[in-house]
Amino acid sequence: MDLKDLIRDVPDFPKKGIIFKDITTLLKDKDAFREAVDKLAEECNGKKIDTVVAVEARGFIFGGVLAYKLGAGFVPLRKPGKLPSKTIKETYELEYGTDTLEIHEDAIKPGDNVLVIDDLLATGGTSLATVKLVEKLGGNISKIVFLIDLTFLKGAEKLEGYDVSSLIEY
Repeated sequence: MDLKDLIRDVPDFPKKGIIFKDITTLLKDKDAFREAVDKLAEECNGKKIDTVVAVEARGFIFGGVLAYKLGAGFVPLRKPGKLPSKTIKETYELEYGTDTLEIHEDAIKPGDNVLVIDDLLATGGTSLATVKLVEKLGGNISKIVFLIDLTFLKGAEKLEGYDVSSLIEY
């Protein structure tokens, strides 16, 4: 199955000139969703993973399932003000502005081996912020996986030195 065939392009979303890669068309197909999750889990073969960290919101779709498949804990990264306990935060650059992510300050134990998962790698700002948060808490990045990599935006360059992979490239 070619998962790329199940991703819909939505022009001019969230703003004019952007072609949004809509994964809801892949997610609603039970066989494609299963295959995507299985392939993402295969990317982690041979890696020790204690905790899966996923970025709000589409990363959560894969993060929880991967944590279950890998026998790991799950930690959500959220926008400011969404987590109920004490947090640390990281602000980063987007293609069109800045944003901030937060993680509970006790979410990662020093020495935890962490898988970072998100649906899409664009410029790499979100992923680099995620890595910084995990490392501030003493976690080791074992692997970073994406469903999609928009290679023309060169986001993987910001993650140089880490084990990064994706299932689909544009």
